[in-house]
Amino acid sequence: MTEYIADEVHFKKVLARVQKVQKTLWIGTADIKDLYVKDTPFLGLLAELVKKGCEVRLIHAKEPGPIFREEFDRYPALFSGMERALCPRVHFKILVFDLKVAYIGSANLTGAGIGMKSARTRNFEAGILTDDPVLVEAAINQFDSVWRGARCKDCGRKKFCGDPIVK
Repeated sequence: MTEYIADEVHFKKVLARVQKVQKTLWIGTADIKDLYVKDTPFLGLLAELVKKGCEVRLIHAKEPGPIFREEFDRYPALFSGMERALCPRVHFKILVFDLKVAYIGSANLTGAGIGMKSARTRNFEAGILTDDPVLVEAAINQFDSVWRGARCKDCGRKKFCGDPIVK
């Protein structure tokens, strides 16, 4: 299954997949905000996964704003249960579900990107949702290389990295 998805299909297909995770969810995004899935905060969904014992990893490029941080503080399970890394060079948008399915696309984890904003305020996004082993492995490898700090040594933007993955 490799499926091209665009616009409002993002929140229906991709975010519904988040709720079905059994063991592992890896998220890479340039930007993350206080995103809602219907009336449920996205961070609430992540907290539920953590409580079930799922591994949740998040790489994002910059510290989120105050509304996100307030929302984050409502979910103590995330404090130690969700692994998080900052990398100012990350611009990819990747979600890997149970290391078997991947979303690779343009949408940040924001209301306008992958969220439930109205059709009049939502971004025009596109991506693929796939279980193709070659594409899933490529997404896993790209995410993991940043997660492990494999790109830190030769990074030309270290002075902008407030919380280096590799010191």
